[in-house]
Amino acid sequence: MRPALIVAICGMTGLLPSPGRAQDAGASGEQAFNNSCRTCHTVKDGDNRVGPHLHGIIGRKAGSVEKFPYSGPMKSADIVWDESTLTRFIEDPDAVVSGNGMKPYTGVRSAEDRAKIVAFLKSPGK
Repeated sequence: MRPALIVAICGMTGLLPSPGRAQDAGASGEQAFNNSCRTCHTVKDGDNRVGPHLHGIIGRKAGSVEKFPYSGPMKSADIVWDESTLTRFIEDPDAVVSGNGMKPYTGVRSAEDRAKIVAFLKSPGK
């Protein structure tokens, strides 16, 4: 093969998605979740801890996990979790549901980390 063709082919492979990139993104989302959320929450269905499990949170009504003792404001919040609302809640819980009972958690300031956490929670099986 001619050297110019080899260089062109090798250069084009950098444009193709690497099989590991999606896994890396998931791993970084899991790491962001672990760093900011795992102290109180899990993604395992039915595994409530200090906070309710977050399995299947996208599309779920706030305050609706059975057998979890939510605060009054969270129980009465008229919210169905979607990406936007969850992102805002992760940033500043009290701005979305005042009196939510998540003290001393004060939110994730990094927009990048919030996006990673939401992507992780949206991923299949979460």
